[in-house]
Amino acid sequence: MAKKAAKAEPVVVGSKVRALIRAKGAMMSSELLDALNAAVACMVAKAIERAKANKRATVKPQDL
Repeated sequence: MAKKAAKAEPVVVGSKVRALIRAKGAMMSSELLDALNAAVACMVAKAIERAKANKRATVKPQDL
């Protein structure tokens, strides 16, 4: 059986996300922050790959 991957370091501030969602009159599930952190980490990883493919060490907005 495969082991579960260790939780990655959070990159999204949970209290800010929670406040934004509540300000719009919605509620947040307990799994949302984990999914959001995973999505952001994936986006950043792809942006890094794109920057490297373009022979840059700097990740820019267009890499997203």
